[in-house]
Amino acid sequence: MAEPAGAILVRRAAPDDAADIAALINEAFAQYRGRLDPQPSALAETAETVVPQIAAPAGAAVALRLEGSGSTGPAVGAVLYRPEEEDLYLGRLAVAPGARRGGIAGALIRFVEDEARRRDCPGIVLGVRIAVPANQRLFARHGFVEVSRHAHDGYAHPTWIRMRKRLFSAV
Repeated sequence: MAEPAGAILVRRAAPDDAADIAALINEAFAQYRGRLDPQPSALAETAETVVPQIAAPAGAAVALRLEGSGSTGPAVGAVLYRPEEEDLYLGRLAVAPGARRGGIAGALIRFVEDEARRRDCPGIVLGVRIAVPANQRLFARHGFVEVSRHAHDGYAHPTWIRMRKRLFSAV
């Protein structure tokens, strides 16, 4: 059965996707330029910096919207992930501004959850800025809970929150 037009297809990224992923990250994080202290390091991503981040054992996924003909349009979202201790770290979740509120972030999060389960990881971890409560709420809606607060290097006060979603208990 074919997916309906406008449905979201999430697939594992390949090295050829690095430029699209970097562009999506820069576009999605541009709204924070000059608004966050320190500036988001995501704004420095390029195809060259993304390629090693998607190489095994790390990885990435891209979200595409299916068009009426069943073909896919350009990437509208991306996420990077990598092993971190026993968990999988979810990073650089990016959705094109014009495609937000369409379920793309949730689809990318579910992809990382499935990848974590495939790898037998008991959970997923991520970092989110304290100054961006909307992002904290997004991850909380997907089952993530705050586990700790941290400061970026050179800052005396916490600037980001570590969140975790438990998938299953480690044996």
